[in-house]
Amino acid sequence: MAHRRFQDGNGARWEVVVRGREWIFEPVEGNRGPARTAPAPGYEKDPYELSIEELQRLLDGAQAPRSNAKKSPFLD
Repeated sequence: MAHRRFQDGNGARWEVVVRGREWIFEPVEGNRGPARTAPAPGYEKDPYELSIEELQRLLDGAQAPRSNAKKSPFLD
């Protein structure tokens, strides 16, 4: 499945990458924002089947990816 690029309401460009049950919104073309993840919509598996408005709603509800790093028990 191909990655879809779109422009959000603020003019920033994003690439949607499908990773199983979550979609990753990666900044592209000068967008300096952090990558974000959102759960895949239950009604569609292909980002090309969604409208720009639907992608914008998913992006608005997306969060920055969680870090898997744990705190060191040796730090104060």
